[in-house]
Amino acid sequence: MALDLDALLGRLDALDPVAVEGRVRSLVGLGIRASAPGARLGEVVTIRRRERPPLLAEVVGFVEDDVTLMPLGEPEGVGPDDPVRPTGEPLSVTVSDAVLGRVLGGLGDPIDGGPPIEGVRVPVLRAPPNPMTRPRITRPLVLGVRALDGLLTVGEGQRVGLFAGSGVGKSTLMGQIARQAEADVFVVCLIGERGREVREFLEDSLGDEGRARGVVVCATSDAPALVRLKSAHVATTIAEHFRDQGKRVLLMMDSVTRFARAGREVGLAAGEPPARRGYPPSVFAALPGLLERSGTNERGSITAFYTVLVEGGDMEEPI
Repeated sequence: MALDLDALLGRLDALDPVAVEGRVRSLVGLGIRASAPGARLGEVVTIRRRERPPLLAEVVGFVEDDVTLMPLGEPEGVGPDDPVRPTGEPLSVTVSDAVLGRVLGGLGDPIDGGPPIEGVRVPVLRAPPNPMTRPRITRPLVLGVRALDGLLTVGEGQRVGLFAGSGVGKSTLMGQIARQAEADVFVVCLIGERGREVREFLEDSLGDEGRARGVVVCATSDAPALVRLKSAHVATTIAEHFRDQGKRVLLMMDSVTRFARAGREVGLAAGEPPARRGYPPSVFAALPGLLERSGTNERGSITAFYTVLVEGGDMEEPI
């Protein structure tokens, strides 16, 4: 058997034989302050706890030589001087056609009891398409709901906001669209829902017909704030995978309000000052970065429905 010496030498050159580690300094509220030499903003680090499995966290800020970390799991068991090792990689998710029909957690890991998903690892934070290469929206997308198709026609690649209070049927409408719309792939993202509501949505609103053609990403209300925040990017990354294959993708996210609330928790824990209604500036910067990723590109389209919770009928609410 012939050996590719050039490839082996290239892999050896890329190896870093020196492991750089830092230490946990403090944990206050949701944020962990640690020394992590060489860590960069958005990078994932590993915290090795003494009597528990390693904990993944993301760098969300830094002060002088220390970084602020937000855990991607439950922080129980983290103690002073626990080793912190940068991975050198941002948060990523596995994308492939094998995600169809699956239910994934907020970070893209299967939670439906099925086998692991094999595919390509892709960073969850990506730039939106170039506005000069976006095709114009010219074709309607049949949703299968007569009131919408007849009076409020939606185009392929359009972004639509569903503004309503709690308990008025937003999730029911989304399930009806997922079952009947003439799209190739459906991606549903449930952020901050109660566990009971997730099961009800899968079985009653979405049904077997909707699940067969799509993938569900859910981060329940008990998930860490950063997981709830990243679940929206995970779902969008999966939708982009199918759009790049030339398919018509329907992305439904419930809800943008809970995405913003998770961003508020992360921002305040990182030391940002509160602005309107307690939301830090990073929330208002993150929203267009997320929403602009949907739409059309030169290959396919992502038609997106984003629900927005209107509390008490207040249409002046900042989100």
